[in-house]
Amino acid sequence: MSPKSDCRILIVDDEEDILTAGRIFLKQHFNYVRTEPIPSKIPQHLEIDTFDVILLDMNYTAGATNSKEGFDWLARILEIDPAAVVIMITAYGDVELAVRALKEGATDFVLKPWQNEKLLATLHAASRLRKSTLEVKKLVDKQKQLNQALNTHYGDFIGLSAPMQKVYQTIEKVGATDANVLILGENGTGKELAARALHQKSKRAQEAFITVDLGAVSESLFESELFGHAKGSFTDAREDRAGRFEIASGGTLFLDEIGNLTLPLQAKLLTALQSRQITRLGTNQPKPIDIRLISATNMPLYEMVEQGRFRQDLLYRINTVEIQLPPLRERKEDIPLLANHFLRLYRRKYQKPNLGIDKQTLKKLNEYHWPGNIRELDHAVERAVIMSEQNTLQLADFSFAPATTKPLNLETDLTLEALERMMVEKMLSKHAGNITHAARELGITRTALYRRIEKYGL
Repeated sequence: MSPKSDCRILIVDDEEDILTAGRIFLKQHFNYVRTEPIPSKIPQHLEIDTFDVILLDMNYTAGATNSKEGFDWLARILEIDPAAVVIMITAYGDVELAVRALKEGATDFVLKPWQNEKLLATLHAASRLRKSTLEVKKLVDKQKQLNQALNTHYGDFIGLSAPMQKVYQTIEKVGATDANVLILGENGTGKELAARALHQKSKRAQEAFITVDLGAVSESLFESELFGHAKGSFTDAREDRAGRFEIASGGTLFLDEIGNLTLPLQAKLLTALQSRQITRLGTNQPKPIDIRLISATNMPLYEMVEQGRFRQDLLYRINTVEIQLPPLRERKEDIPLLANHFLRLYRRKYQKPNLGIDKQTLKKLNEYHWPGNIRELDHAVERAVIMSEQNTLQLADFSFAPATTKPLNLETDLTLEALERMMVEKMLSKHAGNITHAARELGITRTALYRRIEKYGL
């Protein structure tokens, strides 16, 4: 006898004989068969359970032959789960109505009394259809995520300096493994690029690379975003949706800004990583996941562990290997390479093919301390290309302060601008360069903070 199928089946019929016969026969071939004589309980079943195939009778009221109840419940099932696979159970005289049911969303129909072999073949075909439908939905969700990733601009991983050579060596050693990697570094140092390089070196390179900015995920949406949700599980859940873990299964999941997670969210993440399975919000069916995890942060996780702000067991789980990305000020020999890379990129974008960069300007770029690292250099070159009116980028096309600034003297420099600069410096230092946290504490937007950083050359 062939092994039982994992297909989950629900039979809805008001005739106990039909339910008993169906359960006895189908239990021989399927691991999970549930029966229900009262159709009004269908929503309750769909709320607490997941079914691959639903066998649905067309009439429930004694003497009824118009199948209106069957059509009503078919519509209700498809409203709850648009991907539901429903097979109508009908008497010989209802074949015409069954054909109508197909037009209204049913997958197939079987005749009473059914032939066991034909019923079995119909259920196996329906199960394959359900699996294909869910795979297509998963691929659509995955493609959306991939399209978003492709639309995010950031050039190649560039650098010839000694600190970057050390990074490359680590990526070469670790890339081919499935080891969890923690990437540490200031904002703008290229942590996502390092994660993508690890993915490309891995055996999962042909699978999805899915990113999650945990700093931008609110506590209320965390489970929905990472684990997915079922339709109706909360107010705006208008359809079933796969979470990032599920979409990334088989590939790599990159959790950026992991240091921003609150302790309750850290616990939920740890549970998923330890069990290697997730449960969509609004369901009770765990789904296995197969991911390679890469995490990143600019926050001092070890200090946070000592302060009780980050779970030590989660830190052990995510950092089998650590990669420390150097700030741009510690790899200044890479600045000309990066500047020319961004120049080539924006020459094409803004249709200025003959634009070059002045040697004095390159020297100035090398002297600047780049608190925003590569991201700041990227934006600075783009702005310069836009503002330039000549064939060579000049100092005047850039907007930055000297690499060293005069310390504030509160007795002589107590101006509004001086105080503002001091507060911006203090918040940036307090939050280790984290723009989101510094802006929040200052009570301004990230954009407003970037303008002040540019204004004061911080």
